[in-house]
Amino acid sequence: MMNSWRTFALIAVILGAVVFLFAWPQTAMTRLAASLELALQKQQTSQEQRTPTIEEYQPKSTLVTKEHKIERAKFPFIDIHSHHWNPTPEHVQDLIKGMDSIHLRVLVNLSGGTGEELRKTVTTMKGRYPDRFVVFANMSYDDLNTPGFGKRAAARLEQDVRNGAQGLKIFKNFGMELKYANGSRVHVDDPEFDPVFEKCAELKIPVLIHVAEPSAFFDPWDYSNERWLELKQFPGRARPPAAYPPFETLMAERNRLFAKHPKTNFIAAHLAFHGNDLERLGKLFEAYPNVNTDIAAVLAELGRQPYSAHDFLVKYQDRVLMGKDIYEVDEYKWYFRCLETRDEYFEYYRKRHAFWRIYGFEVPDEVLKKVYYKNALRLLPGIDAKAFPE
Repeated sequence: MMNSWRTFALIAVILGAVVFLFAWPQTAMTRLAASLELALQKQQTSQEQRTPTIEEYQPKSTLVTKEHKIERAKFPFIDIHSHHWNPTPEHVQDLIKGMDSIHLRVLVNLSGGTGEELRKTVTTMKGRYPDRFVVFANMSYDDLNTPGFGKRAAARLEQDVRNGAQGLKIFKNFGMELKYANGSRVHVDDPEFDPVFEKCAELKIPVLIHVAEPSAFFDPWDYSNERWLELKQFPGRARPPAAYPPFETLMAERNRLFAKHPKTNFIAAHLAFHGNDLERLGKLFEAYPNVNTDIAAVLAELGRQPYSAHDFLVKYQDRVLMGKDIYEVDEYKWYFRCLETRDEYFEYYRKRHAFWRIYGFEVPDEVLKKVYYKNALRLLPGIDAKAFPE
């Protein structure tokens, strides 16, 4: 009996071994494959469910609608707002090539400097192409703290005009960062500068003035700020109250400046930073007949409100000028598309300015001509009007 049991046990062990030897590799491989597949599925699920950052999120629109991608302006135009510091002849030649390709007839360089720098810039840009460029002078503040600064600055400006300047550009540091030696801020309506603005009226040259920044730059930098991305990429653009005057303080000073010099023609840069409130900009025009504006670098503001933008441009067609700011030939087509078409829901060229899509707000040809060149011809001395349509 005992021998039978031992025999049965031995047979069972042998059979188990055989099964183990033949079945285990297959089972192990099957389990390994299943584990790998499960891990892959978990990784894919994790990637699908991870929340993207605002910079990573780039949704592609599925909207199907007519598109009109315009590469060249319908009419020749004047760009009232561009910057070219100390240009070389080679740079000027490149500019002409790009300008011709998009119907840009006259480019205004707002960064001409003053004194010898201004004279050289005028010679370089207008020497070979006298009808294609306009150069604005800038103020030097080197002697700001010496008594009589305003009168000297006005005299320098008069000499700059003799040397070819056709306007005055006031940069953004004026009112925000420029200070006297004692640490006090130079206000936008500081009476020390009155002789300069009065000289502009006397010389019949416009003042293109940049006061403040977008109002959102003065607001808390939190997740409700619609310019959060730009402030993340360029933290230095924030205007915290500990270091800068409030936005409304700068607006009040600017408006008092406009009121003090009614015979001086001002061009408030960048829709006067009221592109997000066109009704307010309209009231500014109503209060100050000597004030105009440009659309440089604020196309996204108009493009997100096409109905209001269209009506505003029609109503104030004599007060708005074409401008781009950063000179990139391939970016002008967004301006053409907005001003000349009714295209819908298309991407803006610089996401940090606008996380939203924009729309065309096509304006009538007569309005378009005024924005493109007629208003600039009225304000700028020395441009040949014969180069433009009636």
